Amino acid sequence: MADHIPTVGVEEEYFLVDAAQRTVVAAAPRILARVKPVLGDLVTGEASRYQVEGKTPPCRTLGELRHELRRVRSAVVTAAARDGVRPLASGTPLLGMRTPMPLNDDAHYLPQFEMFRSLYDTFAFCGLHVHVQVPDREHAVLVGNHLRPWLPVLVALAANSPFWEERDSGYCSWRTLGVTRWPVSGPPPYFSSAAHYDALAASLQEAGAIRGERSLYWDVRPCAHLPTVEIRAMDVPTTVEEAAAFAVLVRALVVRALERVRRGDPGPAMDEALLRAAYWRCARDGLTGHSLDPRTSRLVPTTHEVRRLLEHVRPALAEHRELSQVTKVLRHLVTHGGGAQRQRSVHARAGSLLDIVDDLAARTAASRTPGPARGPRLPGTEQTAAT
Repeated sequence: MADHIPTVGVEEEYFLVDAAQRTVVAAAPRILARVKPVLGDLVTGEASRYQVEGKTPPCRTLGELRHELRRVRSAVVTAAARDGVRPLASGTPLLGMRTPMPLNDDAHYLPQFEMFRSLYDTFAFCGLHVHVQVPDREHAVLVGNHLRPWLPVLVALAANSPFWEERDSGYCSWRTLGVTRWPVSGPPPYFSSAAHYDALAASLQEAGAIRGERSLYWDVRPCAHLPTVEIRAMDVPTTVEEAAAFAVLVRALVVRALERVRRGDPGPAMDEALLRAAYWRCARDGLTGHSLDPRTSRLVPTTHEVRRLLEHVRPALAEHRELSQVTKVLRHLVTHGGGAQRQRSVHARAGSLLDIVDDLAARTAASRTPGPARGPRLPGTEQTAAT
């Protein structure tokens, strides 16, 4: 692959569940003690002791990214198994969460707990965070403007959190609703420059709404210490194939955005109320419902937006030789449903949340390749043989 292709890295969070009871368990400290000698900084704790986070190093190819995701998951699975624990890639926990949940005693989190208080009582959500290399902070901020209209469809594609408090929430991504309770969260505002971004961040800190740049929980933000833009809108996918495909899909979006930024295009100023409404629709209905088309402000089938997204990024995916593999994953999701539909299908067959936990744990531990797709064709499929 050419050196000019931006690197991409992934952070994905997992719940820890007791293998026998299938309930979430506050096992993070002992699991981290076992796995850190293997993975080092590629695994960390989260706010709750129900969770750990796995990370990949920066990668250039889809194959490299899949390899690193499997390596990290395998190490976490092995370490957890020694304690009778299984990692679970789901946006929300299924069984056994206590309120308030057991919090991490890491010094990094203590000031956050004091500031946000009972918001942390039920902040049990697992997401997929994608970092894409950009030239500098200015580019990262302006790229965010171009990504804003696509965030709702990313929410729909990755929706994997239909259950909350041991019942069906009626949403495909309850995590999306849960994280927007934070004072600074969800889709970012439109920014004219990095200076505009920094000025607003300073005002929010002065107002006591954030504690440092890391508590700017917008779904697109420049990284505070690396030349990357971070995209945080998606639930954690259960399979490695989906996680890797979503990551390079996001990279392709960033590549297309960088092209426009370099031509002097600061991005479309989509109305924030419409953007939040589109988030809500996609979080509720996932791929089976409708989304707001940012060009027309009209409702369209979300699968139409998926096709439009693929058409938009097709040149970047084709250049990086990723079009065929990403198209395969997206076609499978459009035809058979995503993570939320899988969880509900297991529940419909068995009638028990225990079976969903077993299915999620198995898929988290062993990457499964989607089977042959049937149904709607996606733009770009006719080019896959050449990529």
